[in-house]
Amino acid sequence: MWELVARRILLALSVVLASFLGYLLFVNADSAPASRPAAPGSLERADAKISEFSFTQTKGDAIQWQVQAKSARLFEQEKKALLSTVDVTLYGVQGKELTVSGDEGTLDTATKNFTLVNRQDPLVVVTSSGYTIYTNHLAWTDATREIRTDDPVRIVGNGLAVTGRGLLGRLESEEFEVLEDVHVDVAPASS
Repeated sequence: MWELVARRILLALSVVLASFLGYLLFVNADSAPASRPAAPGSLERADAKISEFSFTQTKGDAIQWQVQAKSARLFEQEKKALLSTVDVTLYGVQGKELTVSGDEGTLDTATKNFTLVNRQDPLVVVTSSGYTIYTNHLAWTDATREIRTDDPVRIVGNGLAVTGRGLLGRLESEEFEVLEDVHVDVAPASS
């Protein structure tokens, strides 16, 4: 008789646990984590692949910046595009302000922020004021219209050679600041 009671208790306990697990699965189904971010080699998971990708950010009638890439893999859920062979042009107050090309880049399609990197050689940033900036990594923050890196930086042009670590460039004020360990060499003026 006690075996029959024990079986019924275990059966009731099993039904309660199964109901609880079903409830947890139902409640947490909407909050399940999204698939992990796409790795550069994960073409199979990309929502779309585009050759000759172009993205232009405007404000009113003025173009603020433009990204062009040989190819792009778009990931809708992660709101990003992985770019290869990338050219970027940033426009400032006077028009075309600077250009930079990179091997790879990532564009956040929600915030419009992007990053650029080169696999071997440094990125080469050419400004309209005659300076060339060399660095390994560059990040653009669209909300503040700033470029930034924490990597080593070299700036040459107009008789100056500046080296250091870290760079903050503000397009609105057209200022570039080397953040740490700054060294400046001045070339003598030629007659």
